[in-house]
Amino acid sequence: MSETPGVEATSRVPETVGVYGGGRMGGGIAHAFAAAGARVIVIENAEESVTAARERIDSSIEKSVSKGIEVPGTVEVVRDPTLLDQALLVIEAVPEDVELKKQVLAAIAKYAPAASIGTNTSSLSIDELAQALPRPDALIGLHFFNPVPVSDLVEVVVGSQTRPELASAAKTWVEALGKTAITVQDSPGFASSRLGVALALEAIRMVEEGVASAADIDTAMTLGYRHPMGPLKTTDIVGLDVRLGIAEHLERELGPRFAPPQLLRDKVAAGQLGRKTGQGFYEW
Repeated sequence: MSETPGVEATSRVPETVGVYGGGRMGGGIAHAFAAAGARVIVIENAEESVTAARERIDSSIEKSVSKGIEVPGTVEVVRDPTLLDQALLVIEAVPEDVELKKQVLAAIAKYAPAASIGTNTSSLSIDELAQALPRPDALIGLHFFNPVPVSDLVEVVVGSQTRPELASAAKTWVEALGKTAITVQDSPGFASSRLGVALALEAIRMVEEGVASAADIDTAMTLGYRHPMGPLKTTDIVGLDVRLGIAEHLERELGPRFAPPQLLRDKVAAGQLGRKTGQGFYEW
């Protein structure tokens, strides 16, 4: 057994895993760990959110089962955060807002003081988020991709204070989920968001300048570079508001090369957020 609280020297996921936030990403993370055999406790703050999260996760698991995929673990959705003290690993999966994440991480540390803590952030600094914790070395970035149950990649983001044995354990857990882990040092946008946003922003500028249609730009990347999906369709799926938030963060951290195009700002202001609203660069 490792000396790091919450870290098991095992090729399996922890027996009990907490997920704080049962939205699309949190629900997907819960599903993935249940599919690996874990008992998962999902925390939501309001009864209506509990009901919505439970329905979302149940529907996702039912789809997997209908395809012949076993889900041997269990998922509980509750409002009681004291249940997190049963978990060896707790992952926060709330929206990409640094102050909100800090509040949630502080709550996790309060209710699960011995657990390792993962943050599902796509761009925020692990070191900054770790300031909310009494044990900053217990935090690691676990950047999952949507839809989580079928995605192949997890970015393991290592902060300057993250214990090396926690980073090693996180890679093992990711592999036990049937996914591939890449290890990235804490830096703005990590690897995937930084590269993905750079490509998406340039594609948006090309649409803005009338270089080509969204569909033709995406086809250039899918057929010319063998990308499974073009950057504009990917932006629609991720959410234009999410892309805008990450771009603004990267602009602050890395400079004007990540400045969001006006077209992106206009679409977000008009409520054209992509697939979730039915309109983005495509109609859904």
